[in-house]
Amino acid sequence: MTKKQNENLSFNNLGISPSILGQLEKLGFNIPTPIQHQAIPIGITGQDLMGIAQTGTGKTLAFGIPMIQNLHLKKCTGLILLPTRELALQVESALRDLGQPLGLRTVVLIGGTPIEPQMRQLAKRPHIIIATPGRLMDHLQRKRVILNTTKIIVLDEADRMLDMGFEPDIKRILSAIPKGEKQTMLFSATMPEKITRLARSYMRSPLRVEVAPAGTTAEHIEQEVFIVPKPQKLSLLNEILAQYQERILIFSRTKHGAKKICRAIDQMGHRSAELHSNKSLAQRTRALEGFKSGRTRILVATDIASRGIDVRDIEVVINFDLPDNPEDYVHRIGRTGRAGKAGRAISFVVPEQKRDLITIERLISARLPVKPLPKFEKHIVAPQAPKPQIRTWQNSRPTAKPRGGRNFARNSHGRKTAFKRGNR
Repeated sequence: MTKKQNENLSFNNLGISPSILGQLEKLGFNIPTPIQHQAIPIGITGQDLMGIAQTGTGKTLAFGIPMIQNLHLKKCTGLILLPTRELALQVESALRDLGQPLGLRTVVLIGGTPIEPQMRQLAKRPHIIIATPGRLMDHLQRKRVILNTTKIIVLDEADRMLDMGFEPDIKRILSAIPKGEKQTMLFSATMPEKITRLARSYMRSPLRVEVAPAGTTAEHIEQEVFIVPKPQKLSLLNEILAQYQERILIFSRTKHGAKKICRAIDQMGHRSAELHSNKSLAQRTRALEGFKSGRTRILVATDIASRGIDVRDIEVVINFDLPDNPEDYVHRIGRTGRAGKAGRAISFVVPEQKRDLITIERLISARLPVKPLPKFEKHIVAPQAPKPQIRTWQNSRPTAKPRGGRNFARNSHGRKTAFKRGNR
């Protein structure tokens, strides 16, 4: 879509009610994104919908506006399933801002937080339930959430939920919703066969909206690759971090790797934060808020934890490790180059991974330029984790110089006490 075409877009001709249009204007939403422009009119009619769009293209309003508008008419409840806690909190915040002035109540059901407050919120009969599959199943098993009034269902980032092993939970949840008149909207960045099978089982002749072919990367992202031996990856990272001054998001394949990268970045003189599932929800929220506010310039994340990252003005995404799943490459680099702004994606590929690089290039239908390695001004060695100190009799009790074959130590009152060598 050209810039001139985009300027002609408006929320006014999409069938949105005047009350929601007024709230959109108050929130500063004036021009719909392509996925919003195509999906909202279909969603408002109540038709089942499959939307293919990358992360950061405005999917939340694409399904949120039809859901909020139709909840007023049908006097029912809506359910939104998402893969991660962070993404659930992000969606709940956006829909609360839009729906609360119109009298709609939301509740977010996620793990990592006490279940009792969620049960109290459910007792108030919220209009929209935003949940991760695992925690929603916990509530269903406790019989604390009732889905018999649910008429609008959204599966957001469906490909990621299935990749994370939530398919059995999703099927049980969808089966718990009574059959009859209902609307299902499914959104995904990619459309593998297992998503198609899910749609055939639980959706009725869904209309397909595709703002970019599955596997397509954002057009404003400049992508490049370095073929780098594993021992030199931190040295290369040091060179790259010195070149950019804005927000940088770094992807690690493992939680242990993310921790090690953060320690190395601190050694380089930069401030960073970790985002992975070994961190508590409160720690992850603080890390993400620090990154959003600019207090922390560099965020190191794993794929699972990264799904809730909706941060504007990320200048560079660095794939310190290539993803296990080639489709995750599209998800990762989609964190930069948002809202028409330019972004850069840099991938580190060890020589043994050239075949994996070819698989990614086939998926995105593009050759990724390979850049020559720079001459490293400083060789960075991965810092070792501190060894745990083993407390022994010798290092746990201060001793004085031996006198007359005896050792002396201070007791709890600070007085010297003597003991024989044989009683150690």
